Amino acid sequence: MKPPSELRVSRDRRTLTVTFDGEEPVALGAELLRVLSPSAEVQGHSPDQRVTVGGKRDVGIARMEPVGNYAVRIVFDDGHDTGLFSWTYLATLCREREARWQEYLEELDEKGLSRDR
Repeated sequence: MKPPSELRVSRDRRTLTVTFDGEEPVALGAELLRVLSPSAEVQGHSPDQRVTVGGKRDVGIARMEPVGNYAVRIVFDDGHDTGLFSWTYLATLCREREARWQEYLEELDEKGLSRDR
C-alpha cells in the first residue's frame, strides 16, 4: 500500500489527520490511536490476549517517526511507543474509526473502565 500523502498532527497534539491520495482527509484522535495501538502490549499475541486500555482521554502525540516505507511509529506523551502503524492499518482505522470507537466504548463499559482513569 502507498503511504499517505499527508500525516499532520494538530497544534494541540490530540489529533492526527491522515490523507491518502484521492481520498478525503480523516481526523483520528490521539486517544483512539493509543487505545487501538497495534503493539503487542495492547493487541497481545492473539485476540483473546487483547487489552482494553482505559484512562487515555487526555493522551497526546509526542512525536512520529517514520519506519521504512511502510509505517510510522507514534510516540504518545504517556510513554507508549511500541506500536508501528502500517499504512494498511492506518487506512483501516480511517475507514472503520466510528465502528471501532463504538466497540471501544462498549468494552470500557463492560469491563467497568473509564476513559478518565
